[in-house]
Amino acid sequence: MAKFQFFRQGDNEKAFTFLNPESDTFLEEKDQLLEQGFEVEGDYIYADTQEEAIEKFKSNFVYLTQEYAASTSAGGVYFLFSEAYKYLKGVVKK
Repeated sequence: MAKFQFFRQGDNEKAFTFLNPESDTFLEEKDQLLEQGFEVEGDYIYADTQEEAIEKFKSNFVYLTQEYAASTSAGGVYFLFSEAYKYLKGVVKK
């Protein structure tokens, strides 16, 4: 299983990249990314492929964003109605 380190630029969830920390040029490439305004995002992600690592990275980002939004009163109300809608939609289909 390979190891990946992800970097994100600002609050834009689409502005991210990753490096293989086991690469000979990792430290040099990491320094270049940091100079460009990227920040280390989370811990290493272990995956069999780059695609799997990206999927894991994106799913964790979405999860954290939802948790943050749900922690606010407006976000809590939204998720209450959203989950209620999903539940009722499932009941009606049966």
